[in-house]
Amino acid sequence: MKYLWIIVLFLFTLTVIPEATQAQELSKKEKKRLKKEQKSKLKELKKMNAADFQKLQDQQQEFKQQASELSGEITSLKNQSESKESEIRQLKDQVRRLEGQLEEARAELQAKPAEQNVPISNQYDEGLIFRVQIGAYRDKNLEQYLSSSESFNGETDAQGLQIYTLGNFRDYWEADKFKKYLRAMGVKDAWIVPYRDGARVPIKEVLENLRSNQSSE
Repeated sequence: MKYLWIIVLFLFTLTVIPEATQAQELSKKEKKRLKKEQKSKLKELKKMNAADFQKLQDQQQEFKQQASELSGEITSLKNQSESKESEIRQLKDQVRRLEGQLEEARAELQAKPAEQNVPISNQYDEGLIFRVQIGAYRDKNLEQYLSSSESFNGETDAQGLQIYTLGNFRDYWEADKFKKYLRAMGVKDAWIVPYRDGARVPIKEVLENLRSNQSSE
């Protein structure tokens, strides 16, 4: 009990002395009110027993722990935010680089002499041909570039989509190798489409014929 009173007086000192110092600058009325409050606090501290004091300490410790946990969460969120901002900056830089490369490619195509734009040969309009589709767009028109290479082809399907393909392969596995190469470069939607006599045909039908021919051999 002796130690309890020492602690109580210590707490009272921490509470009262700063207020008393401030009271020197207050009016008489405010000083009187402050003294009354100090007496009231002292009575409350005197009434506090060991159990109440221990409960107060436990609550204080709990509040400190909660504050520490919240501080840790705030730090974690700040770190996540900084990481996301860094990723966004990197993506923006990548987009700027790709846009610059696209502009350079367009400038090179426009700078080519007209005589180099040789019309597409029709040598691949007969027999079975495999091409690798690189995209289907509704609002992208690249017809002006189709004549620059016989390996770059385009067509419009029944839904009005502009479909673009690369390559003209007689061998399916060569086309498959090229498809994998394009995917490794980042063209994730690259896939093989077969043409027979210039008309697109189902890939399933062609593969079944290929397997059948291999089996008969």
